[in-house]
Amino acid sequence: MTRTTRYAVGLLALAAMGGAGFGLLHSGVYGLTLFVMAPIFLGALGGWVTHPRTAGWAAAYGAFTVALASLSLLMIGLEGMICIAMALPLGMPLGALGGWAAHFLEHGRRANRRGVVMLLLFPQATFLWDTHARPTIFEVHSAITIAAPPEKVWKYVVSFDDLPEPREWFFRTGIAYPKRARIAGSGPGAIRYCEFSTGAFVEPIEVWEEPLLLRFRVTQSPPPMEEWSPWARVRPKHLHGYFLSRRGQFQLTRLPQNRTLLKGTTWYQHGLWPSGYWQWWSEAIIHRIHLRVLNHIRALAEAP
Repeated sequence: MTRTTRYAVGLLALAAMGGAGFGLLHSGVYGLTLFVMAPIFLGALGGWVTHPRTAGWAAAYGAFTVALASLSLLMIGLEGMICIAMALPLGMPLGALGGWAAHFLEHGRRANRRGVVMLLLFPQATFLWDTHARPTIFEVHSAITIAAPPEKVWKYVVSFDDLPEPREWFFRTGIAYPKRARIAGSGPGAIRYCEFSTGAFVEPIEVWEEPLLLRFRVTQSPPPMEEWSPWARVRPKHLHGYFLSRRGQFQLTRLPQNRTLLKGTTWYQHGLWPSGYWQWWSEAIIHRIHLRVLNHIRALAEAP
């Protein structure tokens, strides 16, 4: 097959894959088909069109094709820079795998090609999974020790004034961060509002065991981030209804020498697959949000 023919077939295949990818993004199906199968097929397309002599170069072209396709989503305003940066560590190795598979399909032994051809059946299976899988509820804990008794710490757990502006670089990228907390009422049934840079969490109190335990549901969650983009405002579907906090609590344990162990817990779920990969990102972010709040409470409670 001539190089011109490869380019022509590649452009047609790329157009078809681009249409399928746009359909997934538009419908909000953020699953294995989008994050696993699409990079593999894009990488295979890149490796096949460039037709390198070695498997190593085929893998490199496959990874580059995925990176280029991801950046194109940024340029046309479908995605923001932060989400693309999070997806690339998953997508580029899969693109390399696709590039290698395309090279193997052309140059490998015929008896071994059947396994590569089976990849063509995977999108149907992954799409079925994406449309029927139910998100798991995950649990994140963070704890610090405070040089103050629980009675003094408790009032800052329930509500606290404005936190200083964040210095951490990751909160300056658009990721939502807590700013203040206020409460309406007292005891079970009171409503706590934890205000973030993107909006407020609405938290009806379920357990009020002063000064040892505050547990609440979350009935409203703001967007998890503000996307960076060359465009004025980007609103992909995964910013709404895909990362949800379900419950939270603060547990205070009395320690010797008038100290308190303050432990924060969040129960949350997200609708992105593979869940283990996105869980790593989400729990790293939640842990840093916890520490921002816990350290602010410590500073208030330890002040004279």
